[in-house]
Amino acid sequence: MRFTPLVEEYRGGVLENVHYGAIAVVDENGGLLYSAGDPEHLTFLRSAAKPFQAIPVMKRRIDEAYGLAGHEAALFAASHRGEAFHIDALESMMRKIGIDERQLHCCATYPLNEDAKAERHRAHEAKRKIFHNCSGKHTGLLALCKHMGWDESSYYDPEHPVQKEIVQALAYIAEVPESSIPQGVDGCGLPIFALPLHKIGYSFLKLACPDLIEDAATREAAARMAKLMNEHPDMIADTRFVCSALLKDPNLSAKGGAKGVYGIGLRKERIGISLKVSDGSEQVWPCIIASILERLQYGNRETIDRLYELVPNTIVNDGGTEVGHRRAVFEWNA
Repeated sequence: MRFTPLVEEYRGGVLENVHYGAIAVVDENGGLLYSAGDPEHLTFLRSAAKPFQAIPVMKRRIDEAYGLAGHEAALFAASHRGEAFHIDALESMMRKIGIDERQLHCCATYPLNEDAKAERHRAHEAKRKIFHNCSGKHTGLLALCKHMGWDESSYYDPEHPVQKEIVQALAYIAEVPESSIPQGVDGCGLPIFALPLHKIGYSFLKLACPDLIEDAATREAAARMAKLMNEHPDMIADTRFVCSALLKDPNLSAKGGAKGVYGIGLRKERIGISLKVSDGSEQVWPCIIASILERLQYGNRETIDRLYELVPNTIVNDGGTEVGHRRAVFEWNA
């Protein structure tokens, strides 16, 4: 693994921590424009795969088949953090589809959002599968199984038709052979896939610019999913998280995943970006992404400022006193 320093963190003027990783920036032909570290690094997409895992669902227009509202269908690609409006939408979806929370393969847990978690604890509520950040994805796949008459109890099996269609869609969009895609098991229990880092960037570029997708059905499905993500950004994560902050910009398609992986597509510029933080940190995503956009001379300063507001480069202690700073230090490969 050829990782390079991406972010340095200083406390009291002393270098305290370095976050290593890799970045790939690609053009509309999939060619590398810029990179830092190894752009070929094989990377599990984790939750960054969700927009692509939703392609078979969107191809069958499952949202229309079950009368789902736009903010509900957006949850197909979400890593929601369990705020009340997320749970309300999920419960509404399940009623419309006619499935039960117990059918979800993801485990019962508490919301990722700390305030939402505290609310559930104060109410003495037990863990629920619907609180899991991947429950929207699972709900969409169950709805597809119900619609197609496929077995609903084994939708997580790699040999299940829904999982076969997912890997086919991902391979097609990334332009790699299916046989070249390693699979593992994600945190929610579904199959998850690994691609070279630059192929993740290329896939997100196609999500942003679906005209690059030749197959009409796949192109339309990707366009519809991307549109829902931009129209309902707070459904994709929550009111104060990187994915939602980026998706408020209609020029961007964006989604992150566990262990530091992130993908972004820029529509007007027709550029794809992917990154991997080797220690899995999500806290440094805003610093890295904002720096990439600045180096690309991205025109929407509001988006960049929104990232710095989420996680300022100023480091403060528990009492709010400034004690250090972080800065992006990566250099593009020659």
